[in-house]
Amino acid sequence: MSEYINNREYRQRVLKELIMELHDGKTVEEVKERFAKLIEGVSATEISAMENELIKEGLPITEVQRLCDVHAAVFKGTIEEIHMPDDPAKIPGHPIHTFIMENRALERLMDKTIKPLLIEFEENDRPSIRQSLIEEFTKLYEIDKHYIRKENLLFPFLEKYEITGPPKVMWGVDDEIREDLKNILSLLKDNGNDRKEITTKAYAAIERVNEMIFKEESILLPMAKDTLSEDEWLKIGKESHDLGYCLYEPKKEWKPVRVNIEEKTKQDGETPTGDGYINFETGILKKDELEAMLNTLPVDITFVDKDGLVKYFSHGPERIFPRTKAVIGREVGNCHPPASVHIVEKIVEDLKNGVKDHEDFWIKMGDKFTLIRYFAVRDQEGNFLGTLEFTQNIGPIQEIKGEKRLLSE
Repeated sequence: MSEYINNREYRQRVLKELIMELHDGKTVEEVKERFAKLIEGVSATEISAMENELIKEGLPITEVQRLCDVHAAVFKGTIEEIHMPDDPAKIPGHPIHTFIMENRALERLMDKTIKPLLIEFEENDRPSIRQSLIEEFTKLYEIDKHYIRKENLLFPFLEKYEITGPPKVMWGVDDEIREDLKNILSLLKDNGNDRKEITTKAYAAIERVNEMIFKEESILLPMAKDTLSEDEWLKIGKESHDLGYCLYEPKKEWKPVRVNIEEKTKQDGETPTGDGYINFETGILKKDELEAMLNTLPVDITFVDKDGLVKYFSHGPERIFPRTKAVIGREVGNCHPPASVHIVEKIVEDLKNGVKDHEDFWIKMGDKFTLIRYFAVRDQEGNFLGTLEFTQNIGPIQEIKGEKRLLSE
């Protein structure tokens, strides 16, 4: 572990040196070889995490942004392709698939339409060609919608996991590309501008768009795929329509696989409880009384049945982990970030097989000190019925000292 930390610290120090060299005037070509050696065998996610740490240390985002061109020059030969079952990049309607399809549409527009027009324009600055370029660069500026969704839907979820540096750097480059495209349109609309200046800036802008496409698909989207839960992708997909799409619109809405809990209950030979009384061994409660009681408890409760499907969660006023009704009927593994799925699955397996009866974790979350407890739920014969997740902010409890015997005013 210490060797890993030392390697990480060394790489971070060298990254900082490379950024400073770029700041002092060195070219991408001059630092490219050293950068390639530094990141050999390192994932794009780890590199982004190191850049994020540099920003937290106080290095300006604009300085870290200098590495973007080095990334584009080096990563093509060093980032390994990441494969996974049911790759969301191949699922129509999934936000990742939509981002990628938009990129393909952008590439077609630039390669099949804009570049041939620029070749014609270099030879002859005819009004008709200039007008066609204005129309096509206006279409290319649709990329603004692509960037808006990325910045306002995807980035906020990454920031929840404290991945803040890479999004800020990428956002800065997005803004520069927007300005480049606006500038080209302005130059094209003024007939007095030199066509050589226009074509030079147009080709440079196209190259920057292509570099950003590469960065998204080699760094950003794989990192997001490894970080966000299926529920979070579902929220991104639902809100994407309001912000609009770029040259491509998904043909269908993506919906994660889920099970209808009521139908499953009937198939298990049970009858879903109505709105009447529920008889327990130690008392009788109405459904609305039981629900209100569970929602009043100052804890989060989630129940996953014996088949690993989320069947219930309490809905108190101050939840520690957000839940939506979309989670009901979902595989529990799909409700957690990919990085922690194997831990959740191991907990459930151990509880189900009787290896353990409970497992506890405690973590700092901002100003909260959170206790997370998992219990095996069994019937009187010891048969496994499911897993109960019990989450509580124990910070206020830890602060209790002495005794309190009097009623609060």
